[in-house]
Amino acid sequence: MPSLISIVMLTWNGLKFTKECVESILRHADDNIEIQFVFVDNGSTDGTVEYLQTIPSSKLICNQENKGFAAGNNQGIAEADGEYICLLNNDTVVTEGWLNRLLGCLLKNPNIAIVGPRSNNVAWSQLVYNVPYKSSAEMEVFASHWSLQHKDQGFFPHKLIGHCMLFHKDLITKIGGLDERFFPGNYEDDDFCLRARVSGQILWVANDVYVHHYGGSTFQTNKTNYSASAYSNAERFSKKWSLGITGLELDQFGYNPSELVEREKPFRIERHYIPINKK
Repeated sequence: MPSLISIVMLTWNGLKFTKECVESILRHADDNIEIQFVFVDNGSTDGTVEYLQTIPSSKLICNQENKGFAAGNNQGIAEADGEYICLLNNDTVVTEGWLNRLLGCLLKNPNIAIVGPRSNNVAWSQLVYNVPYKSSAEMEVFASHWSLQHKDQGFFPHKLIGHCMLFHKDLITKIGGLDERFFPGNYEDDDFCLRARVSGQILWVANDVYVHHYGGSTFQTNKTNYSASAYSNAERFSKKWSLGITGLELDQFGYNPSELVEREKPFRIERHYIPINKK
């Protein structure tokens, strides 16, 4: 029986990005995987909701206001029926075999909590520098070559970027959902990955999976100040994890996730578990 994966996707306007993303998922569907879409719309006014209502095998949650990345994803996770959950930004474009290979990484090593791909517009170790393509067709060719060149390769990162993360639903039972204090977005993915590692599991980058990421489209589309969000959430992150530095210092110079994980172990429910607010 095919594995059921719930793809949780947030939207807040940006219809053209959402269409391109959903179409890429449907185009690269795999017979070994059953997909359920769980869309969470944060108050779109550009026809996004009407479009999402046409997508088969989907659930749609409509918020009247922007609840942010963490809260929206938590809503989607709570409604997901899949054994596995993929948090996927609506400004990504997936490529052939992406989901099958991500799932394969989880299945071959039970110690892996979360798997992510390589991408063009991300920070840290997942970044593929200076990608050569300039069109969707060229991107597909590049991704195919990349996957062949890096077949079955992967590595342990300090953290994963939240634009595309696959994990078993049991992880939510173990560590909880995304921390909604990081509103509207930034650092909730750092926090989620840290708690997964503190629980005793590891992260994995599937080096043979390439996903295109436009990056920051929701902030740009809705004229939201990305830098202000990054700085304010960096401040919240530093205080939560007792880093002893300002949010500005954290955002500019970063931190060592592995040192923080070792300092925080073992996993404590009262300290590390984040219950999901389903509303």
